[in-house]
Amino acid sequence: MSTSTSTSTPGAASAVEFEDIQGLVRFGYGALTEASFLLLRIRDADAARAWLANAPVASAMLRQPPPRTALQIAFTSDGLRALHIPEPIIEGFSPEFFIGMGSDASRSRRLGDLGANAPSAWRWGGQAAEVPHVMLMLYALPGGLESWQQAILAQCEEGFTLMRCLPTSDMKDREPFGFRDGISQPAPDWKRERPVRDKERLDYGNLSCVGEFVLGYPNEYGAYTDRPLLPAGSDHAEMLPHAEEQPDMHDLGRNGSYLVLRQLRQHVGEFWRCLDEQAGGDAALRRRLAESMVGRTLDGDPLVGRTGERIAGEDDPHNGFTFRGDPDGLRCPLGAHIRRSNPRNADLPPGGTGLLSRLVRTLGFDAVALAEDHIASTRFHRLLRRGREYGPAISMQQALAGTAPAEGEGAGEGTGLQFICLNANIARQFEFVQGAWIAGTRFDRLSGESDPLLGTRQPGADGVPTDGFSMPQAGGAARRLTGLPPFVTVLGGAYFFLPGLRALRFLSKVQPS
Repeated sequence: MSTSTSTSTPGAASAVEFEDIQGLVRFGYGALTEASFLLLRIRDADAARAWLANAPVASAMLRQPPPRTALQIAFTSDGLRALHIPEPIIEGFSPEFFIGMGSDASRSRRLGDLGANAPSAWRWGGQAAEVPHVMLMLYALPGGLESWQQAILAQCEEGFTLMRCLPTSDMKDREPFGFRDGISQPAPDWKRERPVRDKERLDYGNLSCVGEFVLGYPNEYGAYTDRPLLPAGSDHAEMLPHAEEQPDMHDLGRNGSYLVLRQLRQHVGEFWRCLDEQAGGDAALRRRLAESMVGRTLDGDPLVGRTGERIAGEDDPHNGFTFRGDPDGLRCPLGAHIRRSNPRNADLPPGGTGLLSRLVRTLGFDAVALAEDHIASTRFHRLLRRGREYGPAISMQQALAGTAPAEGEGAGEGTGLQFICLNANIARQFEFVQGAWIAGTRFDRLSGESDPLLGTRQPGADGVPTDGFSMPQAGGAARRLTGLPPFVTVLGGAYFFLPGLRALRFLSKVQPS
């Protein structure tokens, strides 16, 4: 884990510097429905630096009228090396970032990147494929992407080689399996009004410290995540902001974030045909099984319904709930995708607010509370999702009838999700969620199953199959689906640093020693 022990000083909080943050962090650019992600390799470092020095990158400042296009730039650690950034600076970033996503078998095992999802089989970013140096993220209003992309590629062609273009699609707020998407997101405390200190929180909430997603600000521990800090007098250090907790140091990470990109191919036809077989052709049961796996209806309503405890100050019924009213998973199965990706729990199991009650639960003397204390506190493991779908939309009817586009090797990259998330600590946030909650086979008292959508179905370390999904039933044994095939394949992935704008200009000026 890469979290500094330096804590914030009460009353010292300054305003979030939106003018120095890339706009994706704050906006997501949902109104710019056309997008493409260009993976580049640096072929001429001098020419690359010259373009980066003046690249028209959009900030997180509100603009009127809103922009018609936007450009964002992120770097892998290989990309920083290709720019000849000194290695001591690169080593100031988190180990996960400078080592890389597909770097070793141990990381792949923890992330569940096994079998067909192993980095050795990836089309890019893996052990047998090129890792990109830079990603250009282009966003545009309908009809504007093609000319915008051509213009940007023409500007930077002298310094870069286009390795791969990851396209996107506008599926109208639906993900490829057909469910409403983009509903649940944490809310960064942009006003910095929430006290940031390492103190137990007894209730779940969507409001998160800015430092969980943006480097250089305190996180949920009241600490600052490690990042490269440069002493005064270092080459071009004066271009960088000062570190908030160490004002005598210049902060390369401040206003930046770590960006995780994974290209996920979704086998839509396989998903719906498998569930149709499990349901014996019963359309209502087929839909119910699919919704149980996700934890929401196709239209996005949480299955916990009125049993879900409401979140204070959160009016959106699709996001303002917890699972406290459904502790046994009778309405929303314990292993459903939305419970795994966001368990919505607090630092302690439910109970009274008094000191004695808290002590009993903390020490594990409350049997009921102990049974519910199997999941790490959610607030330390939140992600800002910024992904986009790609490929042709496939209806359930097409999938069942077998009239959807073919998914064979000759069918390009099919349909799926360009999964993107932002976080300030890759190990504690993305890797924990992916490894312990999504790929984990012992999530919340379960065994023999991983995420019903994203699981690889590879046997666990103990040889136990993980191709099942259980749905608890009131007054009886859980209904269990078995023999599920994988529904998602990882085609590529990488860890990126999304720098602040001043840091981006700094990176364009640093010369090899």
